[in-house]
Amino acid sequence: MPFVLSLNGNWIKDNGSDFYFSLREKDTKPVKAVGDGIGTAKGLLHAIAEQESEAERSLMHRFNIATGLTKRAKDEGELGLAGILVWMRFMATRQLTWNKNYNVKPREISAAQDRLTDLLQQIFTEQPHNREIVRLIMSTVGRGGQGDVGQRIRDEILVIQRNNECKGGMMEEWHQKLHNNTSPDDVVICQALIDYAKSDFNMDVYWNTLISNGVTKERLGSYDRKICSEPRFSHDQKYGLIRDLTAYLRTLKAVHSGADLESAIATCMGYSAEGRGFMGGVRIHPISGLSSELPGLLQFIMEHIEDKWVGPLLEGLLEARFELRSNLLKPHDRLKDIIFLDLALDSTVRTAIERGFEELNNAQPSEIIYFITMVLENLSLSSDNNEEIIYCLKDWHHTIDLCKSKSDQWALYAKAVLDRTRLALTEKAEHYQKVLQPSAEYLGGLLGVDQSALSIFTEEMIRAGSAASLSLLLNRLDPVLRNIAHLGSWQVISPVEVRGFVITVDELAKVQNEVYGQKTILVANRVKGEEEIPDGVVAVLTPDMPDVLSHVSVRARNSKVCFATCFDPNILDDLRAKEGKALSIRPTSSDLVYNEIKVNEVLDDSENLSQGHGVSQGIALKKKKFNGKYAISADEFSDELIGAKSRNIAYLRGKVPSWVRVPVSVALPFGVFEKVLSEDMNKGVAEKIEALDKLVAKGDFSKLHKIREIVLQMNAPSQLVGELKDKMQRANMPWPGEEGEERWLQAWMAIKRVWASKWNERAYFSTRKAKIDHSDLCMAVLVQEIISADYAFVIHTTNPSTGDSSEIYAEIVKGLGETLVGAYPGRAMSFVTKKSDLNQVKVLGYPSKPIGLFIRQSIIFRSDSNGEDLEGYAGAGLYDSVPMDEEEKRTIDYSSDPLVVDHNFRRSILSKIAQVGHAIEELYGSPQDVEGVVKDGEIYVVQTRPQM
Repeated sequence: MPFVLSLNGNWIKDNGSDFYFSLREKDTKPVKAVGDGIGTAKGLLHAIAEQESEAERSLMHRFNIATGLTKRAKDEGELGLAGILVWMRFMATRQLTWNKNYNVKPREISAAQDRLTDLLQQIFTEQPHNREIVRLIMSTVGRGGQGDVGQRIRDEILVIQRNNECKGGMMEEWHQKLHNNTSPDDVVICQALIDYAKSDFNMDVYWNTLISNGVTKERLGSYDRKICSEPRFSHDQKYGLIRDLTAYLRTLKAVHSGADLESAIATCMGYSAEGRGFMGGVRIHPISGLSSELPGLLQFIMEHIEDKWVGPLLEGLLEARFELRSNLLKPHDRLKDIIFLDLALDSTVRTAIERGFEELNNAQPSEIIYFITMVLENLSLSSDNNEEIIYCLKDWHHTIDLCKSKSDQWALYAKAVLDRTRLALTEKAEHYQKVLQPSAEYLGGLLGVDQSALSIFTEEMIRAGSAASLSLLLNRLDPVLRNIAHLGSWQVISPVEVRGFVITVDELAKVQNEVYGQKTILVANRVKGEEEIPDGVVAVLTPDMPDVLSHVSVRARNSKVCFATCFDPNILDDLRAKEGKALSIRPTSSDLVYNEIKVNEVLDDSENLSQGHGVSQGIALKKKKFNGKYAISADEFSDELIGAKSRNIAYLRGKVPSWVRVPVSVALPFGVFEKVLSEDMNKGVAEKIEALDKLVAKGDFSKLHKIREIVLQMNAPSQLVGELKDKMQRANMPWPGEEGEERWLQAWMAIKRVWASKWNERAYFSTRKAKIDHSDLCMAVLVQEIISADYAFVIHTTNPSTGDSSEIYAEIVKGLGETLVGAYPGRAMSFVTKKSDLNQVKVLGYPSKPIGLFIRQSIIFRSDSNGEDLEGYAGAGLYDSVPMDEEEKRTIDYSSDPLVVDHNFRRSILSKIAQVGHAIEELYGSPQDVEGVVKDGEIYVVQTRPQM
């Protein structure tokens, strides 16, 4: 029952609408939570579920309730708004009831939409970091509009019926539905009637339009005011119906389809519709402050929107979005109309790109790249955190310049840009998955949404955006670039011929502690670069791109495990389809050949896998003891006091060419950790570690993390502080304590993090696999002044992929070397050079790592255990090196990086790096694994070890 209130002559309404009191029993649905709601605004989702039975009475109710809940959500941050988005998306995709036994005027629905979109406009302005998710919410809600815009839906259908003498049958049923409860389905029904009339009343056309837009015969019959009849018109009604229905479609879209392009343009540019008889007129004024270029661009877009060649249309759409950009970033009383126009332009870009795919079937690479740049620009204009997308776009523009200049390196460079762009898309998809999917599954469970819709919720959200179109374009370009650059379908990182049974896993990290009872070929979707390879695994094949010199790559070669990256999704699909089958794998210099074989060929060839691959049975470590010194200088380094890392760096000083710099260093020797732990001040810490160590030994590996946390609680004896200060100052190294107690505490925490890395999962599993007694492992700490590097590099003085000792192979990254040896996505720049001519370098791959690490001048504390560089065991890189100051992550702009764009600079730096590697190999007389940095053109070597 509707009602209003009067107080002292003033009418009181409910946000501009009538109050309503339900005379029927409240319809409540039992709610069932799915999961624990972690990663969601759980309380808000329950509030939504509790009000859903009221919301499904009509769209007016839903939008009014949504306004109240959105006020709450805006204070709960991104997850709160994600809950609203999921709910509105369920509504827009017809997963929820739009109307149940309730009559409501179209103007009341329109007014309710208006209040909701006004609130969303406010959030868009006040919370710039949430603009992307607000845009997505608005794309599920019509524009709304107070007064006559909504009322015309009700009035105008009567005019159409009267003018065209069509008052019975389907038109009367539709008229009753419109009066009872208009909805976005009415846009589809109106378009279907227009298409029906234009086709000379072909009923198949009518149904095709309805069904292709999700309005089935069953749905028409499910409305409170059912539509059961088919339309029946005479030919003399055709042109009048087309005219009047086309005008009516604009009215429907003005309310229900805020992101419809024609409607959005009309709303922003202004339009009027005269009143006729009882039907009121409408006048929408143009938006003030828009670019003077915009009207001409919008006119061009509408004139060319159906063009077969979509290039000029796309350029016009993007120029229009760019012209709108400044208006979107500042407050405006009609900001929501500008947002809806931007959403409509964004949507039109996507449909134009999809239409243009046909034109690319036989296109040149430059044409595909041209399309990629436009889709990337469109994506950047729709994203909050778009820095990485912008840098990818700059890289693609540089690619176009290289292509035009006919550079012999353009395809190799383009492949790196393509890989980086894929990483950006993956990161965006993973963010959507993290933010939206938990809310979709939890709220969907509460509301009883079909499980099939929940499982693909985030996937469908991504498919609806520019990212999906971009992914298709990249997939089309990838094989073309690989062919031009002679890259093939594989990069073989560890070339070992093997036989085994295929098992597919999602992440290598999740199975690194498994023990496979038979020779196993793992097809792993994700390999980060710092994992252990499980016992029993003879090959790891992945679409991921770990660096050739990453930790996992080095360990694969040392363990004689075949390790390769596959660039061809069809080959990967074929490998996954061979789950459980026996294969032989034979790597070549540029490819990898696999064939199905008989099961007994693997079984007959099998070894006792319990003994592991490439490691000696039960490697014994000599346990080191405290020698009475907490800190030692470089001239005191010996194998009894410190590890090979420290000894090697001390050995280099004065022996490498004078133009090669070697940082000064001191160390905390073996046994210091154990000595400090035994102090009375750390008795409680020692007892906790001992108890947890026993649980780990029994197989409770979850306690490893807890041990690391407890190590950080240790206190430093004053003697350690004094001795370390003395040794560092004698070596002319800056003493952190001179800058205050807080700086020393930072340094002490870094030292403890190095010691704690003895209990890293990857290190623990690796030593366990090698049958090394973990209690015998001792950790010295090498202390060096950190170089604020422009670039960092790793050299292998024998090519690790081919075993060619006449070649030097190296990789180089922007900033610090942790992005190279650690689990950072993307590839480093890689190159080879012959030792016979170190000035002739051949670039094998350009960089695709999006992130670089940079740091101020500081101190780094490097792990130096007695469990590294052992014969038959790749222990290097298992333990942590920790800088005293936190590294700064920066997004890398390769389009202005001289190493990438300046041929002479690149040749000079890469040649110097190769010369360093060759000089150190000659000094030691054996292949070396060298790490160093470049600062202001100078080369620094920070460590070397035998190449494994």
